[in-house]
Amino acid sequence: MVGALKGKDYISTQDWSKDELEMALELSAELKRMFKNDIPHRYLPDKTIFLMFFDKSTRTRNSFEAGITQLGGHAHFIEAATSQVAHGESAKDTGIILSSYGHGIAIRHDLVPGEGNAYMREIAKWADKPVINMQCDVDHPCQTLADLMTIREIFGKDLRGRKIAVSWAYAPSYAKPLSVPQGLIMLMPRFGLDVVLAHPPEFTLMDEVLKTAEANAREAGVKFEIVDDMDAAFEGADIVYPKSWGIEALFHKPEEALRIAEQYTDWICDERRMKLAKQEAIYMHCLPADRGNEVTDAVIDGPQSVVYQEAENRLHTAKAIMALTM
Repeated sequence: MVGALKGKDYISTQDWSKDELEMALELSAELKRMFKNDIPHRYLPDKTIFLMFFDKSTRTRNSFEAGITQLGGHAHFIEAATSQVAHGESAKDTGIILSSYGHGIAIRHDLVPGEGNAYMREIAKWADKPVINMQCDVDHPCQTLADLMTIREIFGKDLRGRKIAVSWAYAPSYAKPLSVPQGLIMLMPRFGLDVVLAHPPEFTLMDEVLKTAEANAREAGVKFEIVDDMDAAFEGADIVYPKSWGIEALFHKPEEALRIAEQYTDWICDERRMKLAKQEAIYMHCLPADRGNEVTDAVIDGPQSVVYQEAENRLHTAKAIMALTM
């Protein structure tokens, strides 16, 4: 499988067929097995990937840096604020030049709706090496692939009839991107999950993403619904994924978005809500979770939480994406 999708961009899971995503999941599982058993897997010897960050990162940066090292290659970290991008260097110039220096370009650009995804696609237009989305304003395809891997490790590959509740949750820290919930509602129906999206009325997701999620659910013959009640979403769920996000129209006014969010401090994943889900339900979060606001310690540190397994799988899926495309 290594190199089977050489040169293919990974900007959204929607850009890949279900068979291609299945290949990535299978390779992720194999790479995880090899890593756990100390079996060398230097599939990308002497390959270079450039990691360009417009935002902060822990799991994403380290999964890519550790991953490319384990594959035999090397990562160059680029902070956009200290590069010529901050002085207005064009996506065209950046894409052409970086792709002439190495074998892949990965970008995180997630804070401003309408910017990140468009920037990545412009880079990809000019680069002759694969562009990987480490999180944009629209999707977080590395995270959601790891989420799907984790769900299948727990429930098996046949997910039909199981329900995932993707819910907004309160957080006072900052207006977080929409990309994780958006990525989840686009990807999960394609693999047989019924999806319920819950949020207060002001916290809607992007229209095009909702249309894509609805279309994916129709094609897969599964359910996709939107509710304004966190309890209703959790009812009978197999997977709960409560997470904060901001208001699309107010990303240039984050303080106003946070003031609106203060009306909904009761949107928290606690032990009472977990009891609404199935007894064997799992709690998921991309991390970092805003403890005491998005989720209680009792839940995130409890037996139903799989957040560390989920975070660990970020390494293996990042490696699979690089090994397939670079």
